Amino acid sequence: MKANKNLLLKLIEEIPESQLAEVIDFILFLKHKQDKKLLSDLVSASESSIDFWNNDIDDEVWNNV
Repeated sequence: MKANKNLLLKLIEEIPESQLAEVIDFILFLKHKQDKKLLSDLVSASESSIDFWNNDIDDEVWNNV
C-alpha cells in the first residue's frame, strides 16, 4: 500500500501543473464513488433492520402495552 502511495506522489510531482486539476477531479470522483457505495450499504442494512421490526405481530404486542 505504501509503495502505491509513494508511486502516486512521485507521479504527481512529475505531472505538469496544467493537468493537476484533472488529477484532483478524478480523485474526488473516486472518493465520491466510495462514499456513495458506503451510503448504499448503510441504507440496505437499515432497510433490513426495519423489515425485521416492522411487522403486524410486534405492532399488536406494542399496541397493547
